[in-house]
Amino acid sequence: MVSLKSITRQGKALFLAYDHGLEHGPDELAEFSGRALDPRFVLQIARQGRYNALVLQQGIAEKYYPPAQQKVPLIVKLNGKTELVGGEAVSRQVCSVKDAKRLGAKAVGYTLYAGSQHESIMFAEFGRIVSQAHRLKLPAIAWVYPRGKKIKDESSPGTIEYAARIGLEMGADIVKIKYCSARGAFERAVKAAGKTKVMLAGGPKTTSREFLRAVQRVMQAGAIGLVVGRNVWQAKEPLRLTREIKKIIFPK
Repeated sequence: MVSLKSITRQGKALFLAYDHGLEHGPDELAEFSGRALDPRFVLQIARQGRYNALVLQQGIAEKYYPPAQQKVPLIVKLNGKTELVGGEAVSRQVCSVKDAKRLGAKAVGYTLYAGSQHESIMFAEFGRIVSQAHRLKLPAIAWVYPRGKKIKDESSPGTIEYAARIGLEMGADIVKIKYCSARGAFERAVKAAGKTKVMLAGGPKTTSREFLRAVQRVMQAGAIGLVVGRNVWQAKEPLRLTREIKKIIFPK
């Protein structure tokens, strides 16, 4: 395994994700005040909130993230899709590992839609990405989201555990999975991931109280942290919420 020190602190981590413009469209960014339509607003939150890393697609990374001026490590998302296409989910690689490194990335990320009839395409791509990233000493992070006709409940305990295990089996250094509130489910997911570190996917906007409660539960279950987007940059006071999250992830 490659070192995670460049994107963690004391073995824990808080990442700010901002790949939503591609995945969900500009309406997702414009919800509430619309401030998040401007990438500079989110990058400012990352800097002022002292996040351990910032997740961007290559276009925003190239145009808004000059490495020499940034103190927040960059994670480049290597694949992506829109909500404009129906059918079984498939997200293909749109940026190379070498280009991510050129843009200043300290790690790379990739979404796997396990359960889709197209999962074999994504598995093959991610397998090559892990090999390429590790040769360049970059951690490879898997977003594992079970999705497809046979998936009855994307957040069921068994599905979440399976998602965590897929991250381990595919060679990911970190696996990002959804929240499951069932008693003991996240502990079992962390155990299923073995030596692959587990991070919680922040998910859709919810109340700050509910969100912080979920963060506390997953940290108690053994997760190393959180990858958050909408719940922070759609909040009325993003930096205040950031401080509350960090108190849970970094209690000392």
